[in-house]
Amino acid sequence: MSTNRRQFITTFGLAALATQMQPLIAQGNIAPNTIIKPPRLQIGDTVGLISPAGIVELKDVEEAKLAISLQLGLKVKLGKHILDRYGYLAGKDSDRAIDVNAMFADKSVKAIIAMRGGWGCNRILPLLDYIRIGSNPKILMGYSDITSLLLAINARSKIVTFHGPVATSTWNEFALLYVKRILFNGEAVTMKNLDTEEGKMQVIALGKARGKLIGGNLSVLSAMVGSPYLPSWNKSILFVEEVGEDVYRVDRMLTQLKNAGILNQIAGFVFGQCTNCNLGDEPSFTLMQVLQYHILPLGVPAWYGSMIGHIKNKFTLPIGIEVEIDANAGTIKMLESAVT
Repeated sequence: MSTNRRQFITTFGLAALATQMQPLIAQGNIAPNTIIKPPRLQIGDTVGLISPAGIVELKDVEEAKLAISLQLGLKVKLGKHILDRYGYLAGKDSDRAIDVNAMFADKSVKAIIAMRGGWGCNRILPLLDYIRIGSNPKILMGYSDITSLLLAINARSKIVTFHGPVATSTWNEFALLYVKRILFNGEAVTMKNLDTEEGKMQVIALGKARGKLIGGNLSVLSAMVGSPYLPSWNKSILFVEEVGEDVYRVDRMLTQLKNAGILNQIAGFVFGQCTNCNLGDEPSFTLMQVLQYHILPLGVPAWYGSMIGHIKNKFTLPIGIEVEIDANAGTIKMLESAVT
């Protein structure tokens, strides 16, 4: 390879990297550690519904429109490709990415909620316009496979995103309480489990810690390791949840985070619910034994059983804001509002 060609490729590569990794800086000289809070919701606002992952049925869309209208007082705008099908995906990668980009660019849309999870969001991450998204901050909410979008947009566009109900979730009193207080009222709330059997927690390590809240579905998160779509883990509070995984798989995924150098950077750890997680083939460790093995050596506050995940009663967690966790009480205290 000639010197000139090598120099061109190097220069072009660095320029491209700078453009992709610092979209907000390019837009307005914003410091790299800046986090942008989206505007809060108001009754009568329009929310965009998208299907960035698994296939959605028409009846699900109609039910979601009705629930969001009645329970939250919001108007609904549908993504152009919301009912598309492409194998097990809700449309081709390019079309699902188009819907995400279009909703952020649409001035009439004040928030975006994913219809459901499944699989597919990782596939569209390279197709998102992070510069335009960063220039049009708005609420983005979902969980499960939507973890990919939440973390990538937080990392690349510097926007606070929200790990909370998808449009097809059960919009019950508990879920609505946190959505309304955090997204509409702009409150800095303390999240505490219900005093019920479902709300029982198990302490892994006592103590309190502060840091930026980051996390999501464990299997999705572990599959993102090594990509350029993850935020900084330095002194963060990591939360995870899982569904339908045998204990050895949870062990494998936590090992991935450990070997990637993520676990040794965190200031605190919260495992939500591991719904329908089984021991798998005998003999086996228990889930708590696995969590203790990975987390106790870190010397950080930690517990299992927070109301996060594939459950009806779930918190709305703002990704990217400062929180304080108390493993003794099992609480996550927001230290600032997540919206403006």
